Order: sequence, then C-alpha cells, then structure tokens
Amino acid sequence: MSLIPRRLSNTSDLTARLRPARFQTALWLTLCALPLVPARALSPAKRPVAPSVITTATGRVETGMLDDAPYRIDIPNNWNHSLVVFYHGYSEEPYRYHPTEKLLGQQLPFYDRGYAVIQSAYSQTGWALAQAYPETESLRKYFVQRYGAPKETYVAGGSMGGELVSITLELNPKPYMGGLDLCGSVGPSHLAYEHRFAMRAAFDHYFPDVMPPLVPVPTDYVDSDAMRQKVSRALKANPANATLMRNLMQLHTDGEVAHDIAYYTFVVGDFQRRAGGNPFDNRNTIYTGTNPTSTQSDYELNDKVARYAASPKAFAYLARHFTPSGNLGKPMLALHTVFDPIVQIQYLPLYFEQVQAAGAERNFVQQYVDAEGHCNFTEQDIGDAFDELVHWTHGGPQPPSGLLKLHPEKIKTQP
Repeated sequence: MSLIPRRLSNTSDLTARLRPARFQTALWLTLCALPLVPARALSPAKRPVAPSVITTATGRVETGMLDDAPYRIDIPNNWNHSLVVFYHGYSEEPYRYHPTEKLLGQQLPFYDRGYAVIQSAYSQTGWALAQAYPETESLRKYFVQRYGAPKETYVAGGSMGGELVSITLELNPKPYMGGLDLCGSVGPSHLAYEHRFAMRAAFDHYFPDVMPPLVPVPTDYVDSDAMRQKVSRALKANPANATLMRNLMQLHTDGEVAHDIAYYTFVVGDFQRRAGGNPFDNRNTIYTGTNPTSTQSDYELNDKVARYAASPKAFAYLARHFTPSGNLGKPMLALHTVFDPIVQIQYLPLYFEQVQAAGAERNFVQQYVDAEGHCNFTEQDIGDAFDELVHWTHGGPQPPSGLLKLHPEKIKTQP
C-alpha cells in the first residue's frame, strides 16, 4: 500500500498549552481572527452549479459545483435519514468526483451503514483549511435545504481532513453528534510542519544539491515519482548518511525517506506561497537521534546544517491555520496506526493536553490499530471506530483509549 497518495486519504508557544484554559482560549481567538469563520457567520445555503443526479444499484449520487468547489452527495437505498459530513485529506492535485464511480475508501463504511455521505473537493488544493471548512459547511446547509434536516449528523475525515474534524467540533459543534478523526494531523500546525521543514534542511546537509532550494521552494516544483527516485538514488549512493537520515526522521526504510523528502518539499512550498513568505524557522532546532549509540553525528549536524528564519507575517499565517483551542464541543474519537511515516505520532499528545487544559477531556478518545502506514486502516477498522462513536453519542460509555478492539456483539449504529 502506498504510504501517501497524491491526495492525502496552529501561534501559541509550547508553554501556552499548559496555561489555564481561559488564557489559552483568549490567545487562540486572537490568533485565529479569522479566515476560518464560525458557522453562524457563513452565508445561507447557495444554489449549486450544474448539479447532476443519477441512480445507481445502491442509491442516489448527486454531483455539481458549490462555492467554486466540486461536491458529491451519496444517499444509499437503505438511507437511515442521518448524515456523515466527510473531509478529504491534503491533495496535491484537484479532486474530481465522477458520479458513475462507486463510493470507495474511508467513506464506504458510513454508506454501508445507511448514512448519506457528503464531501466537498475544496476550491483549492494543498493546505486548504481556509477553504475546506466554510465550503463544506455550505454543502451541509445545501444538503439540509434539498433533502431535509437529518436525524443526526456526524463529521469525519482523514489526514488533513482529521484536522478539519477537530476544527469543526471546536468552531461549530452544534449541528453534529460527534466526529471521527482518521489519522488526522491534529494539534498546532506550526509544530508538525516546522518538524518537516527541519528534516528537509537536514537532508540538504547530508545530500547537498539533490533537492531544489528550500527557501523559497521553486514555484514549479512537483512531487513526482522521478523526484522520489532521484532521492532514492542519492540515499543508495551514500548508505552511511542514509542511515543517519532514517534515524533522524524515525523511519524504517530509505523508500520512506525518499517519499517524505519529496513530499515535504511540496508542502513547504505550498505554505510559503499561501503565507506570502517563509513561515518556518529552524534556528533554534537542536537535532538529535542520528545515531543511537553516539552523539558525535548530532554535533556535526547541528554545527553545519543551514539555519533559516521565518517571516513574522508568514508565521502568523501558519499559526492561524491552525492553532486549536482544544475546546471540543462534541465527542471526537481519533484513530491512528502505531507507525505513521507522514503524521508524526510524537505530536499527537499535544492536542490532548490542549483538550485537557480547555476542560473538554470528556469529549476526546485516542485509539490505535496495530498497523504501519499513513491512514492504513481496513474498512472494518473504520466501521468499528464509527460504531463506538455512535454508541458513545447515544448515551453509551466513553470508549476506552488504546487499542481498537473488535466487539463480540455488534453495536447498533442506526439512529
């Protein structure tokens, strides 16, 4: 299975997440003023452009354009009159919805359980939080206007879409019963993405002149198979430095390093263009972990790696997109694999600490499956996690944190 497809199915400082929730919330509201607008500030449902409705063997499919974004609505024949609002992940290429294509992937377990599923392609690619949230909310409103108010509504999403689940349940929880975060890059964006920037800078130290400039990344850079193969050849030609990079990035194979370096470069360029400058800073990064038996290689890397300063204006953009408050208004179950080469697992506890500081611990559960890879879940994994979430929102106990366990008795999910 591919580690990460081309489509990937925020600033308080570190001490701020330990401050009282009241102070943290005030800081967050100041920082996030506010491309991501609360639902009450969004316009009423708009009319779609060129909507098309077809009937398939399993249900109805509607596609069209809304808010300059393609959308898709799937309503199964056994519709239980409830809804799942689904956010797709980071996409380097525009999403396209073809009504004749069967619904697949992370959305299928909801559909198979009788839920209607709606999804926006977003009007922009990349880290499109500022577009994805309001455009998806407009789609939800349109669905209600056209098909009637659902009995219940849940929000779900994978990777960047998982981040959008947490954003939705912080900014606009009222329409929802709860949310399912699948392999989401939740928490302060600046921490996770500055880590990726720092890894790319370290790669340039060990393998100079392989990649294009880091600041700024050329506007014509493409995360292509050819670029990944180029990185792979460089790693193979210098196995000693390749080992240091694997250790530093906490990855298992050179193939994962090649994939991530090519992908990280694209993401850094995406943020630089959106922010109007470089939002990343590794001047105070202390690199460790290149060699588990000696610190000498860490000394060398820290002495010689190129250091970059962030533009304050660009960093402010990164902070707005997104620094969460942790104030989850409805239950959210998060599901991850034990080893994810894309979403850094070590940063996930930071969001739970924000949730604790905001006094919303009752609304958060983190579970995992024994698997490797980004979003490498089975349909059964997703279905079981969703069943737990629905049972929880229907008055059942909060699911236990830890391993997602199969239940001997199927939990009823029909509202």
